[in-house]
Amino acid sequence: MQNLFRKVLYKLLSIQEKVLTLKLNKTLKNSYSNKTSKTILSSTEHMTLNIETEKNKELVEKNVTDIVKSVQNTPIKLLEYIKTAGTKACKINNNILKLLDEEEGMLFEQHGLKALIINILTQSGFALKSNPVYIITDKKIDTAHLIHQFYKWYAYRTGLPGFDFKAQKNFKKYLKNVNDKSLAKLSLEDTLALTEAVQRDKEATDFTISFIKKTEGAKNANKKITEGGANI
Repeated sequence: MQNLFRKVLYKLLSIQEKVLTLKLNKTLKNSYSNKTSKTILSSTEHMTLNIETEKNKELVEKNVTDIVKSVQNTPIKLLEYIKTAGTKACKINNNILKLLDEEEGMLFEQHGLKALIINILTQSGFALKSNPVYIITDKKIDTAHLIHQFYKWYAYRTGLPGFDFKAQKNFKKYLKNVNDKSLAKLSLEDTLALTEAVQRDKEATDFTISFIKKTEGAKNANKKITEGGANI
């Protein structure tokens, strides 16, 4: 799964780099900014001022580590944390999710008919815009998957970019088909926003893999010590 994700990621970033190179020389805009970073563009330079983004990334990693450890990697407790912070966690039948072209995990802001359906299913009213919600199915909750989704949720709550409707919509599109040629038609702002979405998902994946490895490693070490078989 990790190798597949990285293959998709690197392919997407490769395409994005080519598109950005072309558009940097054609764009009429001087800058693009999101909540925590600013990209200044000209025909000769491309500079990103993202000090706040980097600080927030460090904060997210530290806080998520502390939170997950404090609940001992327990999925139900992580879901309770999400709900306590004001984000709904609702169960939706897996067949309905397939019809909506969605899956278990964090579902960020939606617009239009899908938003209306999500709002009805989660008893959130009848608006054509939905708030982020954590979707649960009848399947057993996978700890690693929930940690990955929890990390993205916490990054969103912290204000890191890449979670707006359009960025997430494009991100989902390219995960499904990295050869989708519509990337070349994206505006510069949409391309940069998509890059942020990719980066947030990569950070969540890297964190989850590292955390699980450390946790399992610690468990194995403790087991060996308990059984008297550890070499220290």
